Amino acid sequence: MKSPDSLLVASAVVFAYHDIGVRCLAALVELGIDIRLVITHQDDHSEEIWFDSVEGTARRNGIPVITPQSPNVPDVIDRVERCQPDYIFSFYYRKMLTMDMLDIPKRGAFNVHGSLLPKYRGRVPVNWAIIHGEHECGVSLHRMISKPDAGNLIAQQAVAILVNDTAHDVYQKLKCAAESMLMQVVPEMIAGTFNEKPQNLDQGSYFSGRKPKDGAIDWSKPAWNIHNLIRAVAPPYPGAFFYHGKHRIEILGSHYRKTKARFSSPCIYFENGSFWADCDDGYRIMITKLTIDRMDTDLRLFSQIFPDRLNLDPDSGQGNSKLAE
Repeated sequence: MKSPDSLLVASAVVFAYHDIGVRCLAALVELGIDIRLVITHQDDHSEEIWFDSVEGTARRNGIPVITPQSPNVPDVIDRVERCQPDYIFSFYYRKMLTMDMLDIPKRGAFNVHGSLLPKYRGRVPVNWAIIHGEHECGVSLHRMISKPDAGNLIAQQAVAILVNDTAHDVYQKLKCAAESMLMQVVPEMIAGTFNEKPQNLDQGSYFSGRKPKDGAIDWSKPAWNIHNLIRAVAPPYPGAFFYHGKHRIEILGSHYRKTKARFSSPCIYFENGSFWADCDDGYRIMITKLTIDRMDTDLRLFSQIFPDRLNLDPDSGQGNSKLAE
């Protein structure tokens, strides 16, 4: 904790969720911001909760916290107004805030977004960046306006996406980047020495959320594209999958080295201690985690079902993303 003489003189209401919400909230506490209220979500028990708790972080720091179903109802807006905050901060909070809320703080409302805006505005930006084969992403702090992720940029910090990074790997990097960014820029904001830069939205695109069914593998795609899908939705996300007959097959991890395929058409096989998938472009990917019908699969189980290899010829009707009738 900062010493009393070094505390920043500013107040805030914070909307936050997920690990980035925890780390950004902790950064504001460390900076000595007077956080008068935290608004977060109740965990959805149908969702795998693999991340830390904003509510727990707030309570450990003696900060009032509420978990409304909607932040834009009159009683929540009234409570935020009574806090008389200088700032509103949003850190991976999942609901849009209306202008009735955004107009409350004296010095503005600001959001941390998990991309290098204006690229990948919208939902699950890390997953989309990996699916598109990006080699870099990052975090952006921007002023909030009625249009999502479209306000003036305040600060950005980039991180690398390595060839075999999963979305979870990259997200861990973004947590640290977001914390570091706030520790530097928030004092500048309070001192009035920061700069704002309008976004050119024509240089980016808006992306919607993703659902488990979007992890279906299309075996007509090149090896690089398939690898990108696998690592973008690898656990703790729902995973990439396809159906072969009545078998649901999930590829939950892969490794890409741009090695040539062994066979002339797409297939899965075992070689030198590893599973491999030959793809339609003549290259292959190593499969680091494979399940058949939700069971972790080794060579013994694989050979019982597919004695030779699993053919994935996109034109054969096998290796599809839909369950065969």
